[in-house]
Amino acid sequence: MAKEFVKDITAMDEDFAQWYTDVVTKADLIDYSSVRGSMIIRPYGFALWDNIKNEVDRRIKETGHENVYMPLFIPESLLQKEKDHVEGFAPEVAWVTHGGSEELAERLVVRPTSEVLFCEHYKNIIHSYRDLPKLYNQWANVVRWEKTTRPFLRTLEFLWQEGHTAHATDEDAMEETIKMLNVYADVLENTLAIPVVKGEKTEKEKFAGAKHTFTVESLMHDGKALQSGTSHHFGTGFAEAFGIQYTDKDGKLQYVHQTSWGFTTRVIGALIMVHGDDRGLVIPPKAAPTQVMIVPIAQHKEGVLDFAYDLKNSLGKVARVDIDASDKKPGWKFNEYEMKGIPVRLEVGPKDIENKQVVLVRRDTLEKIVVSMDQLEEKLVALLEEIQSNLYNKALKHREERTSVATTLAELKESLEAKPGFIKAMWCGELACEEKIKEDTSATSRCIPFEQEKVSDKCVCCGKDADQMVYWAKAY
Repeated sequence: MAKEFVKDITAMDEDFAQWYTDVVTKADLIDYSSVRGSMIIRPYGFALWDNIKNEVDRRIKETGHENVYMPLFIPESLLQKEKDHVEGFAPEVAWVTHGGSEELAERLVVRPTSEVLFCEHYKNIIHSYRDLPKLYNQWANVVRWEKTTRPFLRTLEFLWQEGHTAHATDEDAMEETIKMLNVYADVLENTLAIPVVKGEKTEKEKFAGAKHTFTVESLMHDGKALQSGTSHHFGTGFAEAFGIQYTDKDGKLQYVHQTSWGFTTRVIGALIMVHGDDRGLVIPPKAAPTQVMIVPIAQHKEGVLDFAYDLKNSLGKVARVDIDASDKKPGWKFNEYEMKGIPVRLEVGPKDIENKQVVLVRRDTLEKIVVSMDQLEEKLVALLEEIQSNLYNKALKHREERTSVATTLAELKESLEAKPGFIKAMWCGELACEEKIKEDTSATSRCIPFEQEKVSDKCVCCGKDADQMVYWAKAY
């Protein structure tokens, strides 16, 4: 079976990029569309996104936010209002110049992000301190005209949520920014079993128009980093540009303090590259559209299918269960559901029915476990929890093995070549050093982590005194 399987998917260590492409297409997550850099998210891929989305949405609502929807189009004049913001997005903007056959009097932007739309709306609805805070979120699609694209990781159009909030004070806005970063970290670690490093982006890497940008960074199987969610503190920059003011308790006019935070379909790319293997996808149980796939053995024999369907109904109370009763051979089904990353395969045939047992096969370790019928529900629930924590621990171990310390630029270069991954190194805070590191090694600063360590006294690049430790890596 393995040989038959291997020809379908390129080995990870042979060509990681091709392995990734094979997995997203052959596991039925996406199909390519006729527009370069756009993708069709197929039912299995969308079911995965739905599960992730529901986990994020639940937490967003639990923290007091309301969902809204903003328009797809932004007038050019509106986008121009915040100088840094428009400069940051200008290269990626898609323009609408015609409506039908007529040229528009003012060009429209297909939203790359919705800050300016929320700002325009907030100006109209915020008047007094009693109107604050405004805690809004939207689930939407956005368009960014990327030069190089890859499914989920970087596409012209992608799906996401974007939260936009307005607060009375700088402290309130900062508290919100960190709170939402922690929501992302929680989903990544507890639902997707992806360990993250939390920290602040450098001035060079922060969001266009932000005062502070915070990020959760994760490490992929090939040693490259992926920015997996960001949260921005805008201060009063946008409020001043758009005139968003409120009357405080003393009757004085004040500018609001704003935040913005986003989580996108690129986390599916992270999930694939953190947990996948040479057989295809490996999906953590909490995120899996189907947690258990029942494969009946010798299903033409009397009673086997009925028994399998009864199992599906009874186990449906404790897990998301499906059954493949097609006439394809069991071997084909085993390969198919391993490739799709389904956490547990349940095999049941005439002998199992006779012996009042089933066989469970774990996707993470491929271990086979024989379980008696009277213990099945209890064992299955425990097994799904065990797979979830095993995937997290395995990813954490991989990240720790791929995290090095560098005290000089030569060491940093050597580490990246010998063992690609996160490099912890001190930085003096100078842009020139950050740019030189990127120029010499192709690595970027991923974040200034909240959990600081003093790995040396000197900047890794210039050798001057340094008190900030930064995570560096090549990134997607």
